[in-house]
Amino acid sequence: MTTYAALLRGINVGGSRKLPMADLRTLLAGLGHTGVRTYLQSGQAVFTAGHGDEESLAAELTRAIEERFGFTVDVLVRDHAYLRSVAEACPFPAAELEARQLHVTYFSAPPGPERFAEIDQAAFLPEEFRLGDRALYLYAPDGLGRSKLAEALSRPRVTKGLIATTRNWNTVVKLVELTGP
Repeated sequence: MTTYAALLRGINVGGSRKLPMADLRTLLAGLGHTGVRTYLQSGQAVFTAGHGDEESLAAELTRAIEERFGFTVDVLVRDHAYLRSVAEACPFPAAELEARQLHVTYFSAPPGPERFAEIDQAAFLPEEFRLGDRALYLYAPDGLGRSKLAEALSRPRVTKGLIATTRNWNTVVKLVELTGP
């Protein structure tokens, strides 16, 4: 049995893609998963599975959401070891920053550095980003909503062919905690 976090992209943030967390918990339990919990209303669920891997579990949940709710949601599933390694590898001084200043974008596959070659990092200072293992760390001192660098990093030519979903540092840390032993 392995504990995973499911990261759903773009739900409950306006528009028509509403997915109540109670319904998500019920759906995950109906797929045979145990220890199902959700965190916040923005699309994080933790569950234990005795079968599958990250990709197959994400595909299973994506299909189930579409069948049950009638819309498609991008889903990433990550295990505790991965989530912990991403938090531990943070290149920024997380303990010294406010959670709104530090974010991690999780990707469905490693984003090669060539995707980011056209971004002139010096032009965005003091904002900065660093690549990690299927992740991008973003330091945005004025928060994500005001970040010009975040806008540049989310352009289709950068993210094309990848699922990408961003979480603030509080959520990154909480998912490590919730998936841990």
